[in-house]
Amino acid sequence: MPSRPTAYLCLALSMSLVGSYVALSKPLAAAFPVLLLAWMRFGIGGAAMLSWLKKPPEEPPLTGQIRALLFLQALLGNFLFTVCMIYGVSLTSATSAGVIMACIPACVALMSWFFLRERVAPRTWVAVACAVIGIGLFALSKQEHSAQASNVLESQNTSNLQWLGYALLLCASVCEAAYSVIGKKLTGALGPKRITSLINLWGFALSTPFGLYLALDFDFAAVPWGTWLLLLLYALAACMWTVWLWMTGLRAVPAAQGGVFTVLLPVSAALVGVLVLGERFTTLQLLAFGLALASVVLATLPSRLALRVGR
Repeated sequence: MPSRPTAYLCLALSMSLVGSYVALSKPLAAAFPVLLLAWMRFGIGGAAMLSWLKKPPEEPPLTGQIRALLFLQALLGNFLFTVCMIYGVSLTSATSAGVIMACIPACVALMSWFFLRERVAPRTWVAVACAVIGIGLFALSKQEHSAQASNVLESQNTSNLQWLGYALLLCASVCEAAYSVIGKKLTGALGPKRITSLINLWGFALSTPFGLYLALDFDFAAVPWGTWLLLLLYALAACMWTVWLWMTGLRAVPAAQGGVFTVLLPVSAALVGVLVLGERFTTLQLLAFGLALASVVLATLPSRLALRVGR
């Protein structure tokens, strides 16, 4: 069991890495089909942690409920989150993902209340309203930030693709929230490394039919070496480092309190989009981002009850 400061550090690093690879998945989505990218991600991650699959001697046998939770976490938090996130970012921008995915802490708080029976303060409902308004304002902003994104979207039905991208990013946010809540349940029965390896294995199995089909006609030789390096870093961060860090932190922190650290996901995604990918905020988008972050503060600020439970 990690100490409380160590747990906080693990949670902060995990969400910062997730936000970074959410933004950096945009150039990867331009180089690979999304489902092929997901399959390669799970394959690289699985190869890197084969030793983590081994059952520790002190671990009890897997029950039917634990197996179901592992599959559900892999389906929602690994497979569907990856697909929705990459498609959503490819149709919009990294800053779009940053604003929309700022609703994750509110989703975590609501799911913790509903599924884990954790007490949620009335401010959470205000937080949900702020998140919805922020997302709505951002969706009303039609300007794209990245020149690359604009060139792609101008040749298609821009408005429809933008709304589809926003919807996919919102679905990814719900999947990420479910991943956090299910992870809290699993940490009571399994160690962080075992959870990380098992849900990645499920993700690889779910994506294999699509990946194999797309790989048959894909020209791998045309991909530059820099993109392969980015893919390697993305796979290790997404499949291995972030999951292990998050599960380690959740062992010592309640789910609702751990939701505080998901604020670093949208913040780091937006910052990478602005600083690395050349995107920029408009005034309306800055207002939307402020409202989304206000929802984060309202939904995840630790209450006295949460602190008592944490102790």
